[in-house]
Amino acid sequence: MKQFFKMMFASALGAILAAGLLITLSIFLLIGISASMSQPTAFSPSSNSVLKIALNGALSDQKTDNPYAMLLGEEDTELSLTDILKAIKEAKNSDNIKGIYIEAGNFSAGSSSIDAIRRAITDFKESGKFVVAYGDQYTQGSYYLASVADKVYINPQGALLLTGMSSQTMFYKGLLNKLGVEMLIFKVGTYKGAVEPFMLDKLSDANREQISSYMNGIWDNITADIAKSRKITVEDVNHYADQGFAIALPEKALECGLVDELKYKPEAEEYVKDLAGQTDKKLKTVGVDKVRNIKSKEGKSKNKIAVLYAEGEITEAVTSPYSMDKSITEKVAKELIKLKEDESIKAVVLRVNSPGGSAFTSEQIWKQVLELKKVKPIVVSMGDVAASGGYYISCAANKIVAEPNTLTGSIGIFGMFPNMTGLFNKVALTTDVVKTNTYADLGDVSRPMREDEKALIQGRIESGYDTFITRCADGRGMTKAAIDSIGQGRVWTGEQAIEKGLVDELGGIEKAIAVAAKLADLKDYNLVEVSGSKDFLKDLFEKQLDEVKLNVVKQLMGEDFEYFKTLNLIKSAPAIQTRLPYDVQPL
Repeated sequence: MKQFFKMMFASALGAILAAGLLITLSIFLLIGISASMSQPTAFSPSSNSVLKIALNGALSDQKTDNPYAMLLGEEDTELSLTDILKAIKEAKNSDNIKGIYIEAGNFSAGSSSIDAIRRAITDFKESGKFVVAYGDQYTQGSYYLASVADKVYINPQGALLLTGMSSQTMFYKGLLNKLGVEMLIFKVGTYKGAVEPFMLDKLSDANREQISSYMNGIWDNITADIAKSRKITVEDVNHYADQGFAIALPEKALECGLVDELKYKPEAEEYVKDLAGQTDKKLKTVGVDKVRNIKSKEGKSKNKIAVLYAEGEITEAVTSPYSMDKSITEKVAKELIKLKEDESIKAVVLRVNSPGGSAFTSEQIWKQVLELKKVKPIVVSMGDVAASGGYYISCAANKIVAEPNTLTGSIGIFGMFPNMTGLFNKVALTTDVVKTNTYADLGDVSRPMREDEKALIQGRIESGYDTFITRCADGRGMTKAAIDSIGQGRVWTGEQAIEKGLVDELGGIEKAIAVAAKLADLKDYNLVEVSGSKDFLKDLFEKQLDEVKLNVVKQLMGEDFEYFKTLNLIKSAPAIQTRLPYDVQPL
């Protein structure tokens, strides 16, 4: 019997070790496969090719490859704005590419990113090449992009979900009261609405004012762009949205001039095939991933402009393992130091797409922006959002370029601390403390916070706000009083921000690169892209088991995973933050 258990234990141990070895080998195999796939291969399109832009997934500035998606059978649904813009530019210059075919799907993106693609397609059309769009169903974002096409087709049983914009805020005060938890709020900024869900049961008048202001501004721009592209009026676009035609049959979209014809997908593809001069039975297209790698003629100049991408929440070095989202850490500051010391880099474009986050990390990045500016020009290009901490890391640049619909500003600061006395009483939980100094137990959630402790924390918050507006005032050449008057946590669109002096010019990353070249007095240069966000592959060696756990939990929890992730982010977030009051929902 003893021998039996010994053999059974040995077999079990062997199985466990084998499984562990298999997992480890799989991880390194996936790293190798993903790394090889990420290496660009020069591409040369065949004659009469058509660039296909498949609008299916979420759009970000840069795509992060995730080898676990392949392992777990998930579809990789992240799209790269950088890749799409490069592909459109290469397609315009290629004699073998005759046009663009946009296929709309389940697409979500910020309006500023869509604006950038629409500009690129408008530029593409100047070559005389065609652009055709088709969708079984158009989301609001995919239609906004597709509306710039020469022809827009929709399935006879499809839908065009153009409804307008809305913003919903969930309030937790009542729930926390029932649980016996009181959130102690410390903030500076009348419009700093991030704390309102924890202290109110509806939007404050100030917060409602700013949301209405920026949302109406963005919607006005969207409807104006659609109307111009479709040769209809803004009233026509709003009529479609106001009548609820989004849930009607697509004939209503045709009647309102939003689409050209009702076609089934094979019919639309046959039309594109004829335009391209293809003679095969099926439409042959090439994707963004290939066209972006068409080998362009690079200039001979040794001068370089670096584009440094800072995308995601601004966090401390230690982040939640339950998030695959991009994040901005002190890695951005380190990259700025490298770029400052690299003599071949003559100017830097810092691409910021962030709602903010950690005040401490924002300060470290701001410092390196300031130091780099002493040596060479740095220009900020703002994406969909560059607010609060996102503006903090931008304000010291030589110039700031934003899209008209960029959300920026939100110059304010806040902190939140829980008082869980009520919860402790509900469950009959008591604590006792022995301490050596007055504030040794500062932050103890089991007791009410004393007034002297509140005064200390509020003082730190006010000091942080003073530092924030000082950084902005110095960077923008304004007084602290002037920054304070447009600060107070107020969110502005790019159009509004340029009027307030927070932004220098309107445009996309291509405009920012041109401004940087002018500041550096460069006519010939090459571009170098640098990622400053958390990267999946580079962090994989340090957090292999965390990433495996993440994907397993995500598979098990399904749609509930997002709530789980949010709770973990709240738990791991620093107490003092410069963050946008809410998460910005894509179109």
